[in-house]
Amino acid sequence: MRYLLPSLLLVALMAMLMLRGYVHSEIESDQRIRESIDQTTVPQNILDGGPVIDATKPKEKEPEARYVRDKHVVITFDDGPDPTWTPRVLDKLKQYDAKGVFFVTGTMATRYPDLVKRIVEEGHELGLHTFNHPDLSYKTRDGIDWQFSQNQLAIAGAAGVHTSLFRPPYSSTSSAMDDASWPVAKYVGELGYLTVVNDTDSEDWKRPGVKEIIKRATPKTTKGTIVLMHDSGGDRSQTVAALDKFLPDMQKRGFKFTNLTEALGAPSAHTEVTGLDLWKSKAFIAAIYVSDHITDVLTVGLAIVGSLVIARFGLMLILSFAHARKVRKRGFRWGPQVTRPVTVLVPAYNERECIANTVRSLMSSDHPIEVIVIDDGSTDGTADIVERMRIPNVRVVRQQNSGKPAALNNGIRHARYDIIVMMDGDTVFEPSTVRELVQPFGNPRVGAVAGNAKVGNRDSLIGAWQHIEYVMGFNLDRRLYDMLGIMPTIPGAIGAFRADALHRVGGMSEDTLAEDTDITMAFHRDGWKVVYAEDARAWTEAPESVQQLWSQRYRWSYGTMQAIWKHRRAFIEKGPSGRFGRIGLPVVSLFMIVFPLLAPLIDIFLIYGLVFGPTGKTVVAWFGVLMLQVVCAAYAFRLDKEKMTHLISFPLQQILYRQIMYVVLLQSWITALTGGRLRWQKLRRTGVVEAPGALPGQRREEERWPVG
Repeated sequence: MRYLLPSLLLVALMAMLMLRGYVHSEIESDQRIRESIDQTTVPQNILDGGPVIDATKPKEKEPEARYVRDKHVVITFDDGPDPTWTPRVLDKLKQYDAKGVFFVTGTMATRYPDLVKRIVEEGHELGLHTFNHPDLSYKTRDGIDWQFSQNQLAIAGAAGVHTSLFRPPYSSTSSAMDDASWPVAKYVGELGYLTVVNDTDSEDWKRPGVKEIIKRATPKTTKGTIVLMHDSGGDRSQTVAALDKFLPDMQKRGFKFTNLTEALGAPSAHTEVTGLDLWKSKAFIAAIYVSDHITDVLTVGLAIVGSLVIARFGLMLILSFAHARKVRKRGFRWGPQVTRPVTVLVPAYNERECIANTVRSLMSSDHPIEVIVIDDGSTDGTADIVERMRIPNVRVVRQQNSGKPAALNNGIRHARYDIIVMMDGDTVFEPSTVRELVQPFGNPRVGAVAGNAKVGNRDSLIGAWQHIEYVMGFNLDRRLYDMLGIMPTIPGAIGAFRADALHRVGGMSEDTLAEDTDITMAFHRDGWKVVYAEDARAWTEAPESVQQLWSQRYRWSYGTMQAIWKHRRAFIEKGPSGRFGRIGLPVVSLFMIVFPLLAPLIDIFLIYGLVFGPTGKTVVAWFGVLMLQVVCAAYAFRLDKEKMTHLISFPLQQILYRQIMYVVLLQSWITALTGGRLRWQKLRRTGVVEAPGALPGQRREEERWPVG
């Protein structure tokens, strides 16, 4: 269930984009137009009759082609409504007290419902012109039904009415009815619709000039006529100008501009829609409105993401290069060499599979250490395994299960030395790790040091993805944050602190689920410098399933949000705290929360572009972003002296892994905004990670000293 709401939001977003694509005729659009064919099946009375084809009567009665009454002009407008030209057409009709019929498409009616409503309110009639303007002779009966139902749904949602009038796209006069269009007219009649064609065609869509439009629209006699014009589909300025002359001239000749049903002497074509049908129609219009505007929002979001991608990776490349150049410069020293012993704290809860490897790796350290394993109420014999190893400088402190922060604080109270290294119970150190980690304390301003956490179990696909993330997303970022002086997190897997600084800030806090981020921010606010030691490597066991990965990253992201909120007052404070608050917190929030939340827009627009186009430009843009990320990833691997072969899975990681992280972050936002509480979740470990260079065949300590 934890995946459900974020996943539904992502699905809803894609659904809105698909709906927009449909409404804009970017999908399911049929542009085929059938050439005129034989008229062998069309009744002669239809071919010789008027422009209103009535096939609504029982089957035993012949369909008829009706004329409008003499001296009546039914002026009709196709393809709208249009936000520019329909209001101008309506203004002209209102100016001359004329009525007309607007044959609207569903795609336009859903996008401009206010204009449909205005048409009805000002006394004009509506007619169906299908949903997205296909030639219905190519459609099955089910396809015709769908076109009509969606068209009716659109106008009902906009104006609260249904209509019984229909004009086929690409139609002309009744005499042009052929063997392809006649079956459509008959079926439409069975559904209860009048098929309306025309007597005179202004051909305004050709833009032949105002005089020519008027000439073509003017009937030759005093008989009633149906005039075809357009209020959409392009520049209709000539149509509007023609109305300004055509309407008063025809009125002076005694013609009356009426609705079609009035000109036929028939009841109104409109029927009111009420109840559930009305609410369904309004909901449809609302969904179209959201989908039609969501692309604008996403476009802005994509622009922000693009800017962030360029800015972030540009900063990463420049500042990580500067960091590497600084710390790798010949003769570089943080200060006087640190040789005094340090305390290593190992909080452990049910780490039977890993704890022996962890302790054994510490015993190979080339720096003097004491090790304190704080057993947080383990039920699997973790503490017994360590005690049975009988190593002189390794102590076990047992406590009731109280959580990792409490375990670390207990360890701090038992520490003998003034520098405290913290690590996880599923992590192993190299022999030089502790020595490299504590050297920055030669600078008296340094209060904490972040080490280089690396994935030990990288052989699986999900492990390889996390390996890429650690090298590129974490360690490259730490170089950037180091240079900016705003390191947000000392990783729980490998970090070192001055003991007196820990006491000054009150030790490890239990206020958040990201105690490592919390304590790091507290150090910044207390005025300490926090740096990154790239050669202090720790090998940790990363989650090996999506479920475990979800649990871990959910806690990380939610805990980070908690820490940022907890230290929000730094934004208005003075001194080092204010500097971190006004520089560090915004940058961390941007790069760790906002950017990952917006990053999937790149993939969403890839899908949208592939479906709706332009496909070529979309693919080029997406690959451009991917190549920028590949360059940064390759540089990060080069700095960490990692094999480039692991980057083979990088494109797939960007497509799939990014979506997992997006949903995790979105779920964290939901938890935070709804006031939910997230409990600590223990990950299952296998103990497969050993320090590089471990002796071949060396057995795990729990095998050598079995519990019991």
